[in-house]
Amino acid sequence: MRIDQAHSDQIKKQFAELKTKEDLIKLLSDAKNMLYGEECKPVQLKSLTYYANPKLCKKRYQTFAIKKKSGEYRIIHAPVKGLKSILRSLNFVLQYVYEPHEAASGFVLERSIVDNAKKHVGHRYVLNMDLKDFFHSFDRNRVKMGFMFEPFNLNGDKEPLAFLLASLCTHPFEIDGEVKAVLPQGSPTSPTITNILCKKLDRRLTGLANRFGATYSRYADDITFSSPHNIYTDEAFNTELRRIIEEDQKLRINPKKTRLQKAGYRQEATGLIVNDKVNVRRRYVKQIRMWLYYWEKYGYEKAEQIFKRDYIADKGHAKNMNAQLVNVLDGKLEFLKMVKGAEDGTYKRLKMKFNELTGMKRETDKGKMDLESVVNTILNEGLSEGINLYDRFKSI
Repeated sequence: MRIDQAHSDQIKKQFAELKTKEDLIKLLSDAKNMLYGEECKPVQLKSLTYYANPKLCKKRYQTFAIKKKSGEYRIIHAPVKGLKSILRSLNFVLQYVYEPHEAASGFVLERSIVDNAKKHVGHRYVLNMDLKDFFHSFDRNRVKMGFMFEPFNLNGDKEPLAFLLASLCTHPFEIDGEVKAVLPQGSPTSPTITNILCKKLDRRLTGLANRFGATYSRYADDITFSSPHNIYTDEAFNTELRRIIEEDQKLRINPKKTRLQKAGYRQEATGLIVNDKVNVRRRYVKQIRMWLYYWEKYGYEKAEQIFKRDYIADKGHAKNMNAQLVNVLDGKLEFLKMVKGAEDGTYKRLKMKFNELTGMKRETDKGKMDLESVVNTILNEGLSEGINLYDRFKSI
């Protein structure tokens, strides 16, 4: 959520004046109230110190795996309820104290994958790269150092606060046979902290792009370069690129997810088409149109059966199988509006049809609920009252 300037200034002022844990508790409690728009239960000092110490709180995170389409698994570490509440408030504070580099679009207030993709529209060459084990590349000491420098400045007498925050935001995991305290993938603060710690990376890769007449952007661990000419076979460019990422910033390029896309073929940035304008794939619109057609032709219940069959086949490796057709369509249309714009003809036609079908569904559901009340009255209230209600129902 966006807050007004007065609250934003208040957060920055309180953070700049931090001296003690009690000051931090007050800041997090105030942020919690701003975040949820109401008077919330304040953050407790004992909770903060408890969750910041993995030796005291051994079950800070719940771990689960999400299957990728490739068959591999992505491991997610989700903080337990009490820790999640504190981290959400802290993330809210960090997003207002820190301003990411202009090249960063992921998990930044008022920036999106559309903003990221727009930078690469109409270029003859688009290079996509992925940083391997991105969140686990940032350990507790690196996070602590991030809090010690500008704009946080938790150094000198304030250094214990930097350590406390770093301990709160990292967790010991076994990585390649070695236990390391790193940023968890699934924590509310991890994406924001990576933006903080990647500012030097963004600045240097922007400088590299400028030297070679290219454009650079980053969305979390997804890096994109685009240019009017092919600089990606230039040894000088590639050598400096690897030096900045791997030697200077101690991150790793995933060669399996590095690809160069040329004009005349489909070019993408963060999953969006960027050949001539920012757009979704044709399949995305085709799928929305198909599900709306089934809904109109066969009715909602039959359409939902077809939808679930297709959805499981396509997204069953990762998605919630209790998803409902109406909710998925609503979400897909909102995303289409974000990408193509509210005045786009394709979006407007699909949205109009969706609204029409949704209105019909509500009427049908209303009728079903009325019929249920008739049956319940007959069973619970007595036959004569049920018959009177049934007569009224027939006239609807």
